[in-house]
Amino acid sequence: MTDCREIFVSVDVETSGPIPGEYSLLSIGACSVFDPDNGFTCEIKPITDKFAPKALEVTGISVKDLKNRGLDPETAMKAFAEWLSRLAKPNDIIVFVGFNAPFDWSFINYYFHRFLGKNPFGFTALDIKALYMGATGCSWRDTRSSKIAAHLKPTLSGTHDALEDARYQAEIFRLVSSISHGVI
Repeated sequence: MTDCREIFVSVDVETSGPIPGEYSLLSIGACSVFDPDNGFTCEIKPITDKFAPKALEVTGISVKDLKNRGLDPETAMKAFAEWLSRLAKPNDIIVFVGFNAPFDWSFINYYFHRFLGKNPFGFTALDIKALYMGATGCSWRDTRSSKIAAHLKPTLSGTHDALEDARYQAEIFRLVSSISHGVI
């Protein structure tokens, strides 16, 4: 038996487009799933001028403004890694949790590897949409956030502010966990 715990961390990102490398990670929001007041947030200087207009329209973030006020990507990722390290003891496993986790994880993974050489989350992520599908037996199309919210009735809502959305996702995760009969 080990003293290894699983530390679930809800992560949300805002980006300038659909894929890392060609587009930039603009903001990170994260919180401990079971202690959502323990959070991390930062805005990041773009690594490219390329952007998808709809991506910026949704977030209201200005790439031009972030060039001035955002953190250097290496500094941002170091700060995020340091925050994560304070959540866990050396033998603990930090679990990336996201709503549509493949998207958010792809940017976090790319930035951690590009700027720090490793990803504290490893190579996996737990997707809330897939967890909900498994817990309820619903179809994939019924895993849209609006449908899940209508069913679970969370007190928070999504805002496209990375930290607020991470907290919202954490609440959804906790609600799904409570109905999943031991899945978590």
